[in-house]
Amino acid sequence: MQLHSLTIREIHQLLIARQVSSVELTRAFLQRIREIDPKVRSYVTVSEELALEQAQKADERIAKGENVTPLTGIPFSMKDCISTRGVRTTCSSKILENYVPQYNATVTDKLAEAGAVLLGKTNMDEFGMGSSCENSAFFNTHNPWDLERVPGGSSGGAAAAMAASLAAFTIGEDTGGSVRMPAGFCNVTGIKPTYGRVSRYGLIALVSSFDCIGPMARDAYDCATVLEHIAGHDPHDSTTYQFPVPNYTQHINQPVKGMKLGIPKEYFVAGMEAGVESALQEAIRTYEKLGMEIHEVSLPHTKYGLPVYYLLLFAEASANLARMDGTRFGLSVSEGAKDVIDIYLQTRREGFGDEVKSRIMLGAYALSAGYYDAYYLKAQKVRTLLRRDFESAFSKVDLLLAPTCPTTAFKLGEKTSDPLEMYLSDIYVVATNPAGVPAIALPCGFSNNLPVGMQLIGKHLDEATLFQAAHAYQQVTDWHKQTPNL
Repeated sequence: MQLHSLTIREIHQLLIARQVSSVELTRAFLQRIREIDPKVRSYVTVSEELALEQAQKADERIAKGENVTPLTGIPFSMKDCISTRGVRTTCSSKILENYVPQYNATVTDKLAEAGAVLLGKTNMDEFGMGSSCENSAFFNTHNPWDLERVPGGSSGGAAAAMAASLAAFTIGEDTGGSVRMPAGFCNVTGIKPTYGRVSRYGLIALVSSFDCIGPMARDAYDCATVLEHIAGHDPHDSTTYQFPVPNYTQHINQPVKGMKLGIPKEYFVAGMEAGVESALQEAIRTYEKLGMEIHEVSLPHTKYGLPVYYLLLFAEASANLARMDGTRFGLSVSEGAKDVIDIYLQTRREGFGDEVKSRIMLGAYALSAGYYDAYYLKAQKVRTLLRRDFESAFSKVDLLLAPTCPTTAFKLGEKTSDPLEMYLSDIYVVATNPAGVPAIALPCGFSNNLPVGMQLIGKHLDEATLFQAAHAYQQVTDWHKQTPNL
């Protein structure tokens, strides 16, 4: 039995039946990381000692039958921008290379309370700035389906770890498609919840008004299981909703017959790779066979989504990263400094990568006195129009179907010299973050032997419908069961 290839549900049944222990399971994953990850390079830090300690405690809980949850004893990995007490948290940046948090993120605490086992922290684009995981200060992560291609970004390490079966589930973070795009490139399922559904406390912020923590797993059912445990109100995060979290898995098997599925005409335009479009059209036909009503809808301000997203990202990122100044935590370069300003400049010059520096400068420019109204304020106004587009569409349909990316995974280095070309990779995933709506990415086929991903976009706080529709699709297809040969 290959333990690393099982779903959370299958592993849970083995643990409860005492056919395998969490310690045995954790050791199997750690051994696979040692064997496979040198090729994939998905982990920045492997927390072996902590993992075995948590696994031992999970086995004790199971033996006593106390506080056992569907995640008790299940090994997982976490994107390296989410705080873990006593475990290095770097944001894949030199400026935080040796930073060890003194506290846990709320998500980290919730998973620990559920009895999950932290295997380690996964690679990412530095501070989440990138679409390919090539902006890490440490190394590039490789796509397990083709080691010469990118896994997507910025949660590329999390998606690659999931695709390579180096964890039973992973926790990513989505600022503008950072869960969904790599999920699509790596043939895994990943969800960006409604903004405010999951606490951001302990997440090292990129764009505070966009950032959403979300899981990646083998299928929609596993994602639903994880989201049930990490979602909910948090007094440490005033943006979280106080509404109770639904039991997503309880209703996931309900039929989708009669649901209205919207196809945004602005998302199906010239420029999409032929194999990607073919896979998406087949997915639409599959939903039609399941009894869904297919309707064309319009999101007229879609063309402004990318510039609005990046303008707001640059602005908020420049403000959020001001705290990385060499005087509070992380890297401090003070040798030869004349004053504190010199320390700021030297630390940031040596600690930040080129992409981060350029985005900080662009953000500072957009927020400057002469350009605030022309750029930042105007982008906020158009953000409202994007949100209204989704509200109008959801007055006619229950959910939307769209690509995650116009192409399959591109080759390492292919787009690094052209930032605009790289930014265009995000064109289908960025608009949901300014609007705050949930979206789930799931595998829907292959093009030239590379995975194709689609996303389902839902109404605010209606993750339940997304899980229901994604699960229905995965009951009649097996794309999500395909794994790379490593």
